[in-house]
Amino acid sequence: MVHGTHNALEDSRNSDILISINDKLYPRKEAKISVFDSGYLVGDGVWEAFRLHSGVLIFLSDHLSRLWQSAATVGMKLPFTKEELTSKIWHTLKANDMSDGVHVRVMVTRGIKKTPSQDPRLTISGPNVVIIPEYKTASMTSKDKGISLFTSTIRRGSPDYLDPRLNCHSKLHEVQALIQAIEAGADEALMLDIHGFVATCNATNFFIVKNNEVWTSTGKYCMNGITRGKVIDLCKANGISCYEKDFSLFDVYGADEAFVTGTFGGLTPVIKIDGKTIGEGKYGDMTRRLSKIYEALIEKIILNE
Repeated sequence: MVHGTHNALEDSRNSDILISINDKLYPRKEAKISVFDSGYLVGDGVWEAFRLHSGVLIFLSDHLSRLWQSAATVGMKLPFTKEELTSKIWHTLKANDMSDGVHVRVMVTRGIKKTPSQDPRLTISGPNVVIIPEYKTASMTSKDKGISLFTSTIRRGSPDYLDPRLNCHSKLHEVQALIQAIEAGADEALMLDIHGFVATCNATNFFIVKNNEVWTSTGKYCMNGITRGKVIDLCKANGISCYEKDFSLFDVYGADEAFVTGTFGGLTPVIKIDGKTIGEGKYGDMTRRLSKIYEALIEKIILNE
């Protein structure tokens, strides 16, 4: 089994799920899209991931806002409202009789191309919308054991050519970073910004703990993580000093704790970076405290729905 923040327990129910493609449901093995799709041809698409807990799509409004921001950034006109997309998601979930422990991936591409090309004017259809719901429960092994990171030579891009906050299908540079980490024997990749400061990981946001203070990057060169934002807010609400700032590997190697955040795994401890043990090399007290506060927030949202 792959070890990392996206390590999920095997669930046989996923073999029979129905996947929505432009409002039509298909069995998993029959879910296909054209090779002329702009997402397949040139990575021209945006996406969002949601978690379904106890019948509630957690942080739904935040995720929808990020999807609409991403679409606007790439000049993609979405021919439906947020409420209509939400209905499409619920239609897919209900068709699968899903209510808990589900990860939903929503992908929107510009549409079908007349011929292989970057040119958006050669798109001959409306956007393609794919909704993939899967039963996914994060493996507690990753959380209890912690993960290791390797600092990649692949940098997070500058906002003037591909804004790192954009949740788009073009993820090749992050894949390259992850491959470097795997080849170095680590679980995932830590990525620096164009100035050499710590930015993020290839698929999650990165935090360190120093002297009971929580540090994360400025946010200029990292994915605009929903969980990241919630953790920052929860720190402030619970009297925990939290700073969005520039810091380097010098600070990271001397940290007391480190952890990453993401929609799927919540908070996951980092025990080793570039072969160096972080702090005591275990699930730290601050990370545990924040994880419990974050889980309590989700429970509160469920109870209020």
